[in-house]
Formats: sequence, C-alpha cells, structure tokens
Amino acid sequence: MRQSFAPVLKSLNSIVLGKEQTIEHAVVCLLANGHLLLEDLPGMGKTTLSHALANVFGLAYKRVQFTNDMLPSDLLGVNVFNQATQSFRFHPGPVFSNLVLADEINRATPKTQSALLEAMEERQVSIDGKTRQLKPPFFVIATQNPQEQSGTYPLPESQLDRFHMRLSLGYPVESAEKALIKGQSPREQLTSLKPLLSSEQLLESQAQVRAVKMTDHLVDYVYRLIAATRRFQGVSQGLSPRGAIVLVNCAKAYAWLKGRDHVTPEDVQSVFEPVTAHRLKSSASSSEIIDAILKAVDVMGSPS
Repeated sequence: MRQSFAPVLKSLNSIVLGKEQTIEHAVVCLLANGHLLLEDLPGMGKTTLSHALANVFGLAYKRVQFTNDMLPSDLLGVNVFNQATQSFRFHPGPVFSNLVLADEINRATPKTQSALLEAMEERQVSIDGKTRQLKPPFFVIATQNPQEQSGTYPLPESQLDRFHMRLSLGYPVESAEKALIKGQSPREQLTSLKPLLSSEQLLESQAQVRAVKMTDHLVDYVYRLIAATRRFQGVSQGLSPRGAIVLVNCAKAYAWLKGRDHVTPEDVQSVFEPVTAHRLKSSASSSEIIDAILKAVDVMGSPS
C-alpha cells in the first residue's frame, strides 16, 4: 500500500511547488489520523493544498469560511421543524464530510471555534441531545492568519492541542513564484487532479501505521523529549500526555511512509517541531527552543 504514496506525493508537489517537506508532513498528519493547522499570510496556497489533498485521496471536501458572525449551527447543522410531518428534520452542516477546511478559523468567535472540539476529538457531533457519528476518514484542516492581523481571535490551548501538526508554507520558491506571475494557476490544475487512492485504501494505510513498532528505548527517548519540554528554561507550558501520543503517532506515520515497520530516533526528530511548536508556551522562539531540546536530549539517555 505504501508504494501508492510515491505518486500521491508527486502529484501534490506538482500543484504546490517547492514545498516538498511541508507536503510530506501534511500527508504524515493524515496517515496519523490527525488534524492539521496551517498558519500563514493570506495567499500562500493553504486552501490549494487542502483541496489538493482531498482530490488526490478521493475525499468528500467542504470548505467553510469562518467569520466573526458565524454560529456553531452553520458548521454542525440544525434541526428544522417540518410543518407537514409535525416533526424535526436534521439538516447536516459541512462538518459531515471527509475533509473539512476551516478557513481562517481564528476570525470566528471562541464559541464557534469550540464547536469543532467534539468533532475533532470524538469524531461525533451532539446537537439537541442526539449524538451523530462522523463517517471516517475525518480530517480537519484549519488555516490561521497571523495573530497581529486585525479581526482575529487567538485559538485557546485546548483547541490548539487537537491539531496534530502546525505547518507553514511560507513564500514560494523563485521558480514557483515566476510561474504564478506568468499565469500558471495551481487552482486551475486542481480540476485535473485525479484520485490516486480511495478512502478505503487510506483507512487501510492508517491501520498499517498503527501497527508500526516502537522499542522500549524509543519510548524512553520520547519520554525524555516530552519531559524536557516541561522543565526547559523559558517554557511555561510543556507538552501534555496527549501531545506525547500525537508525537508517537506521527513518528509511526513518518516511518511507515519511508518504508520502515519500526520507528527510529530520526523519525521522531523529523516530526518533533511541527508536532510541538504550537503546544509550547514560551517567552522565546519555539523553533530555537525545539532545536535546543533536540540537542540537549541524547538518544541513548546520557546528558549531552
């Protein structure tokens, strides 16, 4: 099954040019059955990437534009009374899809943001006392504008912790930006992007990822990394146990994508920053702290 992911990555890289590592991490996040937060300036290709992921995996896709007047029912759905039958009928919202793009999530109020929590964590939605299951695979991609921009609400820590990874596309490479200037639109190419895997194959791949093995030495290494985030100078809030589990799941997905049935320290290190950066609460740059932690925590357990 994993051989099928080489053409998937190639196809995605043909749409979003020059961002191979970011695209690989996005696929890893999907394989780990997680949710993805894309934080960047407007116009960097966040929406294009999410649509491309939906197309290439053959997933039902819904895009929701978050605004400050948006209500939870706009996302989850609502019960409407039918006069003819004298009963309520449920009209599902866009969250009842395989891949949901929560565009500019931090422009909505905290009440609307929190409407996603149950869906992301439990894969279900509770409305008017009735719980409805979301059909797998279920994957949320949220885009977020920088906090210094006007009209944004900061995401609470509980919401941030639901995202397996936070990624940033950044400015395009020179060749890609010149192609855009010439009129080569990635969104036009999306229409020709055909599904390369089915949702059933994706679910099977996720099951294979969960079966990837970790030795006790790797578990000890992960624990030392997590513990270091909680006591590192300048960090007021380290990773939670949920963060540790996410790190392991993403490391397994990365190892599986690279053709291994076991996790290596390099797999953990490769996904450490996108998994932890948005979870750390610190006074310094998250990237600098993460680099320092990776250097300070020795793989074998002895201090560096």
